[in-house]
Amino acid sequence: MDTSLRGMVGSSPLVIFSRSNCCMSHTVVTLISNFGANPTVYELDQIQNGQQIERALQQLGYRNVPVVFIGQQLIGGEQQVMSLHLRKELVPLLKRAGALWL
Repeated sequence: MDTSLRGMVGSSPLVIFSRSNCCMSHTVVTLISNFGANPTVYELDQIQNGQQIERALQQLGYRNVPVVFIGQQLIGGEQQVMSLHLRKELVPLLKRAGALWL
């Protein structure tokens, strides 16, 4: 993993890489925030090294945003997050990572 990406992911128990104009990113951030979590969201189109981070995410196999990390673990994109939610595994995962205190 790229050192810049590793540092960003390690900065918070819940990190979401997004684009400001991406409706799926907005949906994932809203879903997770509605549980009471406070994700660190990096808008790749608004940060200085956004293109570099986007390339690093592509090397991990993710060409689109959102890309979600919980507890420094790569969870994936919106499909993986929604799947965890439908299986009722998302909230326990957020709690274990320290991203949710309820």
